[in-house]
Amino acid sequence: MKKDKPCMTYEEKYLISELEQTKNALAAAYSSFENVTDPDLIDSCIYQVNSAQKRYKFLLERAKEANLTIKCEIINRGSTL
Repeated sequence: MKKDKPCMTYEEKYLISELEQTKNALAAAYSSFENVTDPDLIDSCIYQVNSAQKRYKFLLERAKEANLTIKCEIINRGSTL
């Protein structure tokens, strides 16, 4: 009997999890940015947004390199972006 390949490897599941977490962090950073008025806090929020954007881009590139396809429902689950 031939073993079927698992739907997703551990690495793929980990990558999807990291994408979800990073997308949520990006949404939180945008929300914080919209609600602060202090110049130092604005700078901090800009840094957080830029950081999350770069991490998200990095993770998307890794997913593309791994030929990982993700249904939109998985990534959009629980996100406001």
